[in-house]
Amino acid sequence: MPKDTVHIGLLSDTHGHWDDRIAHYLAGCDEIWHAGDVGNLSVLDAMRNLNTKVRTVFGNIDDYQVRSETNDALHWEIQGLRFSMTHIGGRPGRYAKGIRSLLDANRPDVFICGHSHLLKVQKDPSFGGLYINPGAAGMHGFHRKRTLIKFSITQGKIDDMRVVELGDRARRSPNK
Repeated sequence: MPKDTVHIGLLSDTHGHWDDRIAHYLAGCDEIWHAGDVGNLSVLDAMRNLNTKVRTVFGNIDDYQVRSETNDALHWEIQGLRFSMTHIGGRPGRYAKGIRSLLDANRPDVFICGHSHLLKVQKDPSFGGLYINPGAAGMHGFHRKRTLIKFSITQGKIDDMRVVELGDRARRSPNK
């Protein structure tokens, strides 16, 4: 019997970084989604150790080990909502090469990507869905704040979406 509410933790661009804050905020999620640039297998293992379903795409910095356990793009459905996720996606009005055809072929209600390290959530009328980039949860890059997004899916609708600030990029968590 499917759950009435599915709790999602969404992150990207960890670049091999995992700490207790990330684990704390993802604990209790029914699914964890990672939009690429995982960085290494230890981050994949840490997500899997939270005993939840993990959906992950690889990014441009990921090596053959990470790529062998992840996908270039994923497409799935939960409670009638269609999702597509890849790493390099661009943004509404300036999608990366090939993304428009991905959107046209899969017709997602929600398109998720990473790569830019820029947190952005917006409706995109060009494909009639929601665009989500969770920013970057790792320490590498130009972003100032490390972020992830949590939300719920209830009766086929996204609910209770919130941004979680994990701290400054330049400062490591005291627990790791």
